[in-house]
Amino acid sequence: MNKELEMNPNQLVAFIGKPCAEFTKADIIHYIQENGIRMVNFMYPAGDGRLKTLNFVINNLGYLDAILTCGERVDGSSLFPFIEAGSSDLYVIPRFRTAFLDPFAEIPTLSMLCSFFNKDGEPLESSPEYTLHKACKAFTDVTGMEFQAMGELEYFRQPTRKATMSLPPMLNLMISAHSAWLILHKPADKSNTDIPK
Repeated sequence: MNKELEMNPNQLVAFIGKPCAEFTKADIIHYIQENGIRMVNFMYPAGDGRLKTLNFVINNLGYLDAILTCGERVDGSSLFPFIEAGSSDLYVIPRFRTAFLDPFAEIPTLSMLCSFFNKDGEPLESSPEYTLHKACKAFTDVTGMEFQAMGELEYFRQPTRKATMSLPPMLNLMISAHSAWLILHKPADKSNTDIPK
């Protein structure tokens, strides 16, 4: 086995024996079965930047296969202010490459970040993740360069608190995606005409 994979801090990478970008549903199911995982968490950011979680207790293989394949329905109008109640059916589908063993869970738990899809199975274009994807593509089209971002452990001041708090790298990256979404969806300021072309 590749020593880099064997020594990887992500236990799934070491166990499965391949980089997380190559994880498949079969890999996730195999890991869950072999390691006594009893719960799966789907995590996704809402419009307010807060991380939401759906918890699934794993009681049989068919159920596990179904949630990993189809995801789970969520109410989009409670997540994003721009989604109307009449057309609020969204689905959160797990991204297998983001799977990690939750170190804080009381029972063995596997968590994954999710992407938003509409009822027709298409990516939700107005979601923070997809907005960031479009911004990266536009950046590449205009500059010819590739935009790459990594999560960092930073300290942020919360407006309602006096203390600083440390955020995990993945959550920080999700907050950065949310910030990009807010910037791209902010009404244009017509007064500033000094922007270079």
